[in-house]
Amino acid sequence: METKTIEINKDLVTVLRILLSMIFIVASIMHTFKVEKVVDRINHARFSELGYLLGKPEISVIASGIAMFIAGIALLIGFNTKYAAIVLALILIPITITIQVGQMSTIGPLFKNVAIFGGLMFFALNNNFNNFKKTKA
Repeated sequence: METKTIEINKDLVTVLRILLSMIFIVASIMHTFKVEKVVDRINHARFSELGYLLGKPEISVIASGIAMFIAGIALLIGFNTKYAAIVLALILIPITITIQVGQMSTIGPLFKNVAIFGGLMFFALNNNFNNFKKTKA
């Protein structure tokens, strides 16, 4: 398979990385400090039983909050960007399926998560950012 190279503005990639990381850092605070509210959302979701697959949802909520914070900070500062993006994607998938799939009231957040997943895949699949050329905007 032939790989094509395109020029991307390095500054825009940095802005994308920072903006993408912020949603996870903010969400991690909710998952860590407002556990009851997140568990309540799980309990009222159409696929709420998925929130109980690993046991008490409180444990999963706190663990995902800690992981989102660590990976979000890593993405923010550009440290192990590929792996940070993969970790965040692996957290985003079950959250999206459990909370947003199957409910018309969450169709907007569902597609927001799909777009966020696309951003994470950009960083997971394009981890050679040192080779990006700084281009004039």
